[in-house]
Amino acid sequence: MTDHLKTDVVDGVMTLTISRPEKKNALTGAMYDVMSEGLERSERDPAVKVVLFQGDGDSFTSGNDLADFAAQSTANETTDSPAFRFIGNLAKATKPLVAAVQGNAVGVGTTMLLHCDLVYLAENARLITPFVNLALVPEAASSWLLPSRIGHVRAYAMFALGEPMDAATALQCGLANAVVPIGDVRARAATAALTLTQRPTGALRHTKLLMREQQEMVERIAEESALFKERLQSAEAREAFSAFTEKRKPDFTKV
Repeated sequence: MTDHLKTDVVDGVMTLTISRPEKKNALTGAMYDVMSEGLERSERDPAVKVVLFQGDGDSFTSGNDLADFAAQSTANETTDSPAFRFIGNLAKATKPLVAAVQGNAVGVGTTMLLHCDLVYLAENARLITPFVNLALVPEAASSWLLPSRIGHVRAYAMFALGEPMDAATALQCGLANAVVPIGDVRARAATAALTLTQRPTGALRHTKLLMREQQEMVERIAEESALFKERLQSAEAREAFSAFTEKRKPDFTKV
């Protein structure tokens, strides 16, 4: 357990709240574990009808805690890390997933939204996937899911150039259901989640399964995970993380 990830179940909705605002909700391994445990519990607990993700503070999440990532650069079990456990649970989820997003949603903060069934963005939301900036590759099947949703050139700009996507553009591209004032985003998502709890569970489950190519997602995640592990241990990644720690621009010309 961790104080930085809160789990509440009320009226059939499990709310997972990322609560590390002093670090822009950067995700540690312990936080990933709590989210995984929540998703695993939701699958086996009939009292949980819907899972709702939200974040405290001014950011949904700034992505992975880079100190954790730097430590993984010499590890040998990246594929089985807490982050990849969480990603696997997203792909296998059969119950509705809803997200309320404000501020920055970086890395997995964006790619996890591709697995959510309903997404509500605050007006200040920004979706950012700077994997190449860190000498890494996309994860959570996003290398397949994002281009299929918004087209190759837009997805490539997000991945390779690290270009943020604002809330209005995300809505236009079909990555969100609505853009609402920041003070209303949680209520809007919670209302949608509660509405889903009143729908027939079996019909919701089968509808979601019909709409998702689960086996293809699992296969793409495995492919991405192997490459991610390889890249995380590369000289380029070490330079990227060293530059971040030293607050300088990385120089990839010498690695």
